[in-house]
Amino acid sequence: MITGPRETIKRARKLRSEMSKPERVLWSHLRIRPDGLKFRRQHPAGPYILDFYCASLRLAIEVDGWVHDNPETIARDQWRSEFLRSQGIATTRIPAKAILEDVEAVSVRLGQICTERKAAIGNS
Repeated sequence: MITGPRETIKRARKLRSEMSKPERVLWSHLRIRPDGLKFRRQHPAGPYILDFYCASLRLAIEVDGWVHDNPETIARDQWRSEFLRSQGIATTRIPAKAILEDVEAVSVRLGQICTERKAAIGNS
């Protein structure tokens, strides 16, 4: 199980009560354990906090709002994804707009990603 330093854990706990609307909408779908998978919200991972994390699949789900469109944030997101990849964690990024427009379609796509990840882990 990946975790983070004490300060990151404290910050993650605080962020659980401050989730954005797209995060809350997606969480309402993930918390019912689709396909029996347990997701954690605002999970510490090293120096980072993952929006959602499924430990059994080693899969991070990041919700990207408009702030993720600027070059500086894109570069930080790439470093974060590289760190997670070095820890054996795959990352999928979902635009916040897509969640707000059609969360059902996002849920279906996440189900496909989870199925693919299960197969990839099973073949490792």
